[in-house]
Amino acid sequence: MDETVTPEAASRLRRPDTTARPAADAPLDAETFARLTGGILASVSQVIDGKPEAVRSALIALLAEGHLLIEDVPGVGKTMLARALAATIDADVRRIQFTPDLLPGDITGVSVFNPVQRQFEFTPGAVFAHIVIADEINRSSPKTQSSLLEAMEERQVTVDGRTHVLPSPFLVVATQNPYEMEGTYALPEAQRDRFLLRISMGYPDAAAEALMLRQRDAVNPLDGLTPVVSARQVTAMIAWARGVHVAPALEEYVVALAQATRSHPDIRLGASPRATLQLVRAAKVRAALDGRSYVIPDDITALLAPVFAHRLIANRSAAGGKAGAAVVADALERIAASVRVPLAARP
Repeated sequence: MDETVTPEAASRLRRPDTTARPAADAPLDAETFARLTGGILASVSQVIDGKPEAVRSALIALLAEGHLLIEDVPGVGKTMLARALAATIDADVRRIQFTPDLLPGDITGVSVFNPVQRQFEFTPGAVFAHIVIADEINRSSPKTQSSLLEAMEERQVTVDGRTHVLPSPFLVVATQNPYEMEGTYALPEAQRDRFLLRISMGYPDAAAEALMLRQRDAVNPLDGLTPVVSARQVTAMIAWARGVHVAPALEEYVVALAQATRSHPDIRLGASPRATLQLVRAAKVRAALDGRSYVIPDDITALLAPVFAHRLIANRSAAGGKAGAAVVADALERIAASVRVPLAARP
C-alpha cells in the first residue's frame, strides 16, 4: 500500500514556512484580483518586450492550474519568459535543463540509504517546487520526459511505493525546440495532453529588438525583478478565477467543439475530455483578467487553438504536402466557423 508523505516531511529544499496546500488568508475581491494580476503582467512585461499575449498566456496557465509549453526556435526568449514569471512570485522555483543523459530520478528524487539510521531516506528532486522550469524538455529521452506525468496531473510523485505531495500552486513551464531541429525527441501524446497551453514566442518586431539592444547591453533585466505576489496570494487568485460563471449554453458549446475535432476527417486524434475541461478553466481566467465575472464566447474561441492544437494529430492522408501543424490549424479554423456560437445570457 502506498504511503503519502507531505512535503514538510519529504523535502529539505523548501523554506520552513512553505506548506503543501496553503490556504489563502482571506478571499479576494475583484479590485484586489485586478491589482495583483496587473502587477504580475507589468513586471514580466519589463523583461519580455512586445509580447503581451505570450505574457498573458503564461499567467492564464498559472491561474488555471495548468501547465505551459513554449515552443519556438532558440534565442527568442522562451526561457526568459519562464524565469520572469517565476521571479514575480515569492515561491520556490527550480530550473531543470533537460539533456539526453538526464535521469528520471534527477527530477522526481531518489531514496538514499542512511547508514546511521539504517534506513532509506527520500531525497526530493527538482520537481519539488511551486514553479518548475523544464528547459528544452524535448532534448531528453521519452523515459525522462514521462517522469513528469504523475506530477503534472496529480500534483504528487511516487517513489519506491511512497507518495510525496507537491506544493500548491504547482506550475510546469516547459520550453522546447521545434521537432525538426537536431537532437530532439517528440513529446508523447500523454505528455502533450497535460499541458494546458502551447504558445509560440515568435521573433520580436524591429522596434522591440532595437530597444533590447540598447537596454540589455550591460544589464540583465531579470536582475531588477522582485516578487509582487506570494504563493498564498496566487492560491487565492486561482480560487477567485474558479468562481467565474460559465453559462450551460457555453459549456455545451465547448463540448461541441471538442466533439467536432474527434469526427473531423483531417484529424486522427481529437481533443480529450481533459482538453475540454482545461479550455473552460482557461476561459474563466481570461474572463477574470478582463474584469468580468462571466465567460463569453470570445474567451473560448480565443483560446481554442492554444488549448487544443498541440493535442491533435492530423491524418497523414489529409496533409497534401502541408505540415501536420498546418493541417490542425486549418481544421480548427473550420471547426470554429462551423459550430454554432450560442447567445448566452449575462448572469
